Amino acid sequence: MLYLPEMTKTVPKEKIRNIAIIAHVDHGKTTLVDAFLKQSKIFRQNQHEMQENQIMDSNELERERGITILAKNTAIPYKDFKINIVDTPGHSDFSGEVERTLNLAEGCLLIVDAQEGVMPQTRFVLKKAMELGLKPIVVINKIDKKLADPQQTNSKIQDLFLNLATDPSQLDFRTFYAVGRLGKVFTTLPSETGAELEALTGDITPLLDEIVTTIPAPSGDETGPFQMQVTSVDFDQYYGRYLIGKVSRGIVCLNDTVSVVGNDNSTQKHTGKIKRLCIKNGLEYEEVEEAAVGEIIAIAGIEDVTIGNTLCDQSALEPLPEIDISPPSLKIKFEANTSPFLGKEGKFCNLKQLQQRLDHEAQINIGLKIERNPDGSYYVSGRGELHIGVLIETLRREGYEFQVRRPEVIIREVDGVEMEPLEELYVDVPEEYYSAVSQEVSGRKGELVSVGHIQDHILMTYTIRTRNLIGLFRLLMAATKGNVVINTYYLKDVPVSEVDSGRKNGCLVSSAAGIVLAYALNSIQERGELFITPSTEVYEGMIIGINKYENNIAVNPMKSRERSNVRMSHAVVTLVNLKSPILLTLEYALGFLDKDEILEVTPKNLRLRKQFLTKAQEYETTRRLKKAEN
Repeated sequence: MLYLPEMTKTVPKEKIRNIAIIAHVDHGKTTLVDAFLKQSKIFRQNQHEMQENQIMDSNELERERGITILAKNTAIPYKDFKINIVDTPGHSDFSGEVERTLNLAEGCLLIVDAQEGVMPQTRFVLKKAMELGLKPIVVINKIDKKLADPQQTNSKIQDLFLNLATDPSQLDFRTFYAVGRLGKVFTTLPSETGAELEALTGDITPLLDEIVTTIPAPSGDETGPFQMQVTSVDFDQYYGRYLIGKVSRGIVCLNDTVSVVGNDNSTQKHTGKIKRLCIKNGLEYEEVEEAAVGEIIAIAGIEDVTIGNTLCDQSALEPLPEIDISPPSLKIKFEANTSPFLGKEGKFCNLKQLQQRLDHEAQINIGLKIERNPDGSYYVSGRGELHIGVLIETLRREGYEFQVRRPEVIIREVDGVEMEPLEELYVDVPEEYYSAVSQEVSGRKGELVSVGHIQDHILMTYTIRTRNLIGLFRLLMAATKGNVVINTYYLKDVPVSEVDSGRKNGCLVSSAAGIVLAYALNSIQERGELFITPSTEVYEGMIIGINKYENNIAVNPMKSRERSNVRMSHAVVTLVNLKSPILLTLEYALGFLDKDEILEVTPKNLRLRKQFLTKAQEYETTRRLKKAEN
């Protein structure tokens, strides 16, 4: 039975358990966290959270995409213990969020889908957890799925631990079996299936008992001077910025004055006074007078602090080791919008506003590397297209209007040799599309590592260079009519190979500005596939479709039927049969871009365009560059 202690009082470190939840995308991590929150009686029975799903995924994009993007923490009571739960992202593109928040925990809960088994991100995050010495607990989830194979999944997990364990004690772990959507966890694999399995009584109590029994309490000297590393940042409309981290030494009190120290062995940066000191109680922050070693806290009142900095007592200016984050593999150039439609759809449209927003993002998001260029534009570097795409989508929803260039692979020089990232590509597809997928990936120089089968699905694993992954998702979705699941995992850097020429097909480019007519599109669609529909407003130089062939074609989507004195039948006049256009999503557009093209991003639209909208612009720019060189 769950017991609710007085959580706003200081909890001794012996009664604290900090645990991170690790899982691949869609393996049921968020659903299991929902069960923790609901069954711990954090909410009253009549509160709306009791009827909600994805309670921790408060971000609008997280709910839409069904993935966790931002790491976040909550706290639940159990008996006389307090359990701090850190929910980490499940997609490899957000590995930076995972790596810094694992530092908050002493244990980890590894959740694996009983059907899909061990996936790329599972290996990546578990490896990081093992390196940090976290005590693991395994949950094989979704055992009620029709194609679930818990025994085989358990065997693969055992193999995974043998490969990744850094200490023999990490091989001694408990395995539980769960139906996360029902909030039921079992200590042994039930023999029942179907309706009989759903009828079994159960809750999450066995898992909570294991957490308080086997996960170690936080370590640290309570009598020493205060020390805490900032691992994330949150915001409040009344108190401003909260600095979040785990107290690693000493005790901190409200109104204390603390020093901010850089993580590069730099001296004291500045001091600040703690105006508000909070801990988590469920999903809410609750103010406390003091907090001790092992507690995850939020501090308000101290400015000019970046993630990774250490907050210290003024008597002991000792920075904690820098948080180790995997290097980014892709970068995208952000610029102020130069479209003819500038200012029509956005709230924040000029370069200064974009610069202020990206400077702010650089302070709170260490997973992204954000650098300003001499011309005022920015390079934003991340782990993949999705990682940077989330920032682009966030900005457009906030009202920003800007443009981005084609994603570029980050080249590093190691011992005089240029190196680029190599990734593992995991593809799950119905058997009927096996040939189409093989052809597309092989065309991108992907090397097949393994092939497996689950019923009528084929599971393929490839190694492929990151540069060849750009735009591949778009091609595979088209080749399989959307029936494909793709995951990637960074493996290592390899010497740079021959650079591919880019996209194989040319574009259909508008040669005029105005409102698009159906009559014009009816003939244009014979040359390729369209991105637009009738009544769309376009400008000269805007890309409105894909050509069948390699060259670009200028077309006039405003062309109307010529008037004449020759009488035509009604059937001929009205014969307009337009095909469905390609839906221009952010991921599709980023993968489509070529070197001389730009993606215009506004709160209402995504538009592809050429860098030079007219031949005159291209000529004038080329002339100026030659003149500057001379």
